Formats: sequence, structure tokens, C-alpha cells
Amino acid sequence: MPQVEIGGMRIWYERAGSGPLLVLVHGFVGDGRSTWQHQIDDLSDEFTVVAWDGPGAGRSSDPPSSFRMPDYADCLAGFVDTLGLGRPHVAGLSFGGALALELFRRHPTMPTSLILAGAYAGWAGSLPPDAVTERLAKSLESAELPPADFATAMLPSMFSATAPADQVAEFVRSVAQFHPAGFRTMALASAEADLRDVLPRIDIPTLLLYGDQDVRAPMSVARALHAAIPDSTLVVMPGVGHASSVEAAGRFTTEVRDFLRVQGDRWSPGTSSAGL
Repeated sequence: MPQVEIGGMRIWYERAGSGPLLVLVHGFVGDGRSTWQHQIDDLSDEFTVVAWDGPGAGRSSDPPSSFRMPDYADCLAGFVDTLGLGRPHVAGLSFGGALALELFRRHPTMPTSLILAGAYAGWAGSLPPDAVTERLAKSLESAELPPADFATAMLPSMFSATAPADQVAEFVRSVAQFHPAGFRTMALASAEADLRDVLPRIDIPTLLLYGDQDVRAPMSVARALHAAIPDSTLVVMPGVGHASSVEAAGRFTTEVRDFLRVQGDRWSPGTSSAGL
């Protein structure tokens, strides 16, 4: 995996394929490869796919403990600029979805479109205050656990009860390699973020992907984002939990591919997306 330095931090990433640019942003559990391996492998036949290990995840450096969502967004913008990615499509899962929203707030001309999967307008922007307090407390407590116990504590809320065991096991192996300090910082950033004000200002095509068995970002969150974002499309995946890019990789990838092809047709009339 190649790496770049952004704001004094080492950021590792994976890049594959050629064509229109798609940047993939993982959640606060997992990293780029564990969250997006199916999309990296399958979409790279038609798109340039770039998945980072965000600060505090995977092989990347931990951020300062003071890092909050605007800092992550500026880091992501610096990453896009450093790699010369121009105006990519940006897809984010969970925390990555909130980060994509913050990226639009702070750098509105950077993303061409948004794909938000199991996303929140920040925990403070999508969940009741008592739920935010409880979730943050559990996250900070879990960050103190040994790696195997951490995975056991976090995984039940990531997948539906019927998720394929082999996919869950593969994700567990990556989760056990978490950064305690990085995870705590991402949890604090999630808890403090309230991005509701930016939602009505989003003027680019936005795909919302949610599993109807998602207990972390339930359908009430999905419907609120869909109602607030003007040019948004909501796709609900039956029987799927929070980590939908892993649990329902085939359906997820198909929805993303179809959405991106429409964007290619929209901006380049008469030209197929495969030829961009």
C-alpha cells in the first residue's frame, strides 16, 4: 500500500483501476481494505477507486486527540489534493458518511457526488442526546478492551443476525487490529458532530444506502437525511445491517455502480461512463 504525508500524519491508501474517480471513506470500526475490499476489487474495472486508512485506522498515524470532524475533513481534502484526484465521487460508511458531509461543508466544490451508507448527520445531529451519551460512553469503554474483546463488543451492532459468517469473521480479524487512541478520537468526533444545517445546502447528487436491519443508523436516520438533502435517492437493502458494504457487498456495489453511471451520463451527454 502506498502512503502520503498529510498534516504531519502518515496516511496509507489503496488505489486500483482507471476511469472516473471514487474515494472510499471507512467508518470508525475497520479500515479501508476491510470495509471496502469488495468495492475496490469489483468497481476498479470501470472506476479509479481510492480507499484511505483514515487517521487513527489501519496503517495510518493516529491524529491528535483534539481532532474533530472539521479536522478529519480538512485532512481528507488534503489527501485528495495531494493525490491530484480533482473532484472525485465520495462514498462514506457510517462515520465516513458524516465525514463526507463535513467535507462538503468545508470544501463544497470538491465532491462531484456523495454516497452515504449507514450515515449520520453526526451522532448529535441524528440521535437523541441520551443515545449519544450512551453510545459515546460504550465506545470509550470498549476502546480500553483487549483487541479480541473489543471486536466482540463492537461487532453485534455492525451486522444483521443473518449476515454470512465468513464475511463477519473476516471483518472481525481487521477490527481486532484497531488503534485505541484513534478509535477514541473518532468516537468523540462522531458524538460532537451535528451536520443538520448542511443537509439542505447539498446541491450535488446524493445516494443514501441503508440496511433495514441497521441498529446503529436505523431507518429513522435514513428518512431524516433523505428528507433534508434535496437531490438525494434513498435505497433500502432488506435484511442488511450497518456494515452494508461487507454484508451485502454485491447489492451495495451494484447500487453504487448504477448511481455513478448515471452521474457520468448526466455530466457527459452522449458518452458512456465506461469511456470517461
